[in-house]
Amino acid sequence: MKYSLIRLALFVPLFVLFSFLQLGTLLAALCAGLIAFAISYLFFQKQRDAATATLHERFSGRAKPIRSAGEVEDANAEDSLVDANPDITVRSEVPRTEAPRKETPPTETPRKDP
Repeated sequence: MKYSLIRLALFVPLFVLFSFLQLGTLLAALCAGLIAFAISYLFFQKQRDAATATLHERFSGRAKPIRSAGEVEDANAEDSLVDANPDITVRSEVPRTEAPRKETPPTETPRKDP
């Protein structure tokens, strides 16, 4: 997050400068983006490495899932209902929706003629 903010803080003034120089919107954005990238790549290695480590952790499959406020609220409501009614069993199995497999008949063994 910090690295993105640094790059944005570099991009915006450069974009305004290039727009003020009347380079056109597309060319101003392109030049500002390239210069902001180069400056952040050269001078902000520590922040870039931290951002890379954060992204690697998030997409590695080991990170805790991010839950929305609604999901947390639903989970808390379910937990309170389960705690209030201990005689009710909650199964977490998902019913099978695929068609049952057809059993194939056993294959015949070839007979040996004497």
